[in-house]
Amino acid sequence: MSLRPAWLTFRRYAAATTGMTLTLFAIGVYTAATGSGLACQAQWPLCSDQLIPALTINPDFIEWFHRVWAMVTGFLILGVAGWSWLGSFDRRTRLAATLAVAILPVQIAVGAITVTIGGLVPGGYTVSTHAAHLIVALSIFTLLGLTTMWGGERPGSASLLRIAVGVAVGGILASALFSRVVPLLTYSPGGQAAFYIAGLSAHLGLVATLVVATEAMDGTAAGVATSTARTVRRLAAGSMGALVVTLLLGRDLVYMSPLWRQVNLVALVLALALALGAAWMIRDVEEPTGRSTPIGGD
Repeated sequence: MSLRPAWLTFRRYAAATTGMTLTLFAIGVYTAATGSGLACQAQWPLCSDQLIPALTINPDFIEWFHRVWAMVTGFLILGVAGWSWLGSFDRRTRLAATLAVAILPVQIAVGAITVTIGGLVPGGYTVSTHAAHLIVALSIFTLLGLTTMWGGERPGSASLLRIAVGVAVGGILASALFSRVVPLLTYSPGGQAAFYIAGLSAHLGLVATLVVATEAMDGTAAGVATSTARTVRRLAAGSMGALVVTLLLGRDLVYMSPLWRQVNLVALVLALALALGAAWMIRDVEEPTGRSTPIGGD
């Protein structure tokens, strides 16, 4: 008899872990933006010679809370990988979950370097450790998203493709509201966290779009013609690439000169335009009934 409650499926557990990772991303951005990553007297894993600092809202507490959330999330990621090997899941699900765990020590090491050696560099973090921290975190987040999508019994479908593209478009639009290149809101620490929540949600929507479009091309996702799925996949891949550029530029990896602001804006507009193109391609998509012809029939 299993001690696991019936409602706790692998996909739900993996989805919750992915959500924890998304929240960790936002907390990390907020921590860096407030300068709290330079707190704790550049110590790790201790914080100002303490295991638990004073539980008041101050830089030490913000940095410590970030570390605790990261630790809990790390254990959850280990659980996803372990479950994928204990259950009857396919090779790609196990591979994605295992890769997330394999690069997790790299993320922990880069984070420790960022707040110790990197934190001692005059002017803040070094660009190299800062960029590596973001890229590795994005890789783990993407792998967890893939594990969630591949780790369930529900196959891809035309309606799921439409939902995925909708999440991508909505996420990009929301990220634009908080972006540093759209003069609507101040790019404050809270605004930066919101920008990454929206941008990463869009990224996850684009990952889902690629997954379902690929399944449609393989004949395992009904309702979308192969030619349409191929075009949607290309548009989603291009949108994802442009979106990643905006996520990288949002972390002050370069001096935000007028030229880089234009590059950032072009990348944001391109990401949105390509995602809208994918949405246009599947605007009439519906679940097939009876002998219906797939949307965009070959």
